Amino acid sequence: MTEITRVPLQPIEKGSLTKLWLAIILAILIGASIAWAAVPQGVKLDTLIAGEGPTPGAEDVVFVKYVGKLDDGTVFDQSQDLPLPVQGIFPEGNPLPLDQMVAGFRDGAMQMQKGGKYELFIPADQGYGATPPPGAPIPPNADLTFEVELVDFMSRDDFQRRIGLLQQAMGQAQVEAQGAPQP
Repeated sequence: MTEITRVPLQPIEKGSLTKLWLAIILAILIGASIAWAAVPQGVKLDTLIAGEGPTPGAEDVVFVKYVGKLDDGTVFDQSQDLPLPVQGIFPEGNPLPLDQMVAGFRDGAMQMQKGGKYELFIPADQGYGATPPPGAPIPPNADLTFEVELVDFMSRDDFQRRIGLLQQAMGQAQVEAQGAPQP
């Protein structure tokens, strides 16, 4: 039998195998960090129309017009116009106390400015997570998207003061109605 090719094996240089394994581990870590960075983290707020002025604080009450949707586009909630008996006490929009909202909505609203319109993406872990409110059309672990217009905001104390004014005005109207002669 004749030999066609003979390749002599060279011994591995001392430390080369360690360098090879370190290079493989480094490549895996770089790939994992790139993949992790590509995954959206936390609340995402896109500005559709810029607002002006300061942003609300964590204890403020915001007045918003909004539509809440699931990933498939299903509307699960939207604001309703609230007819108030006395104009000028509250601005338009639904009042939402930020300290009572899910973390993702609160964090997003605290980045908004009065008069602005926004799209707010809330991942499930900062929304309702695995336990949405009973009877809500929100499935467990659902990401949420809101289209939000921040009409105005005020401190909790100012909000409470205005509720007192509204109650006074309603009480006065009731007294006047009872004191009016019946036909």
